[in-house]
Amino acid sequence: MKANIFVTLKREVLDPQGDAVRRSLGSLGFQEVKSARVGKLIELELDGNDKASADAHIQSMCEKLLANPVIEDFRYEIVD
Repeated sequence: MKANIFVTLKREVLDPQGDAVRRSLGSLGFQEVKSARVGKLIELELDGNDKASADAHIQSMCEKLLANPVIEDFRYEIVD
């Protein structure tokens, strides 16, 4: 089983890396980009086939290690 975890900064947190991407895209001629936010993708390969157990474990992993709940949001998908 595979899990894709997407971690992004909360909307109220400034994203200097996203702003640098937006400015760079603008300088390359992509003026239509009004804003950019940069996050991270974490791919996990998991043993087992119990989706409910995997869901609970992934939630716990995100809360304890993979995302900083003060400044980041996360979402995930489990792929069979």
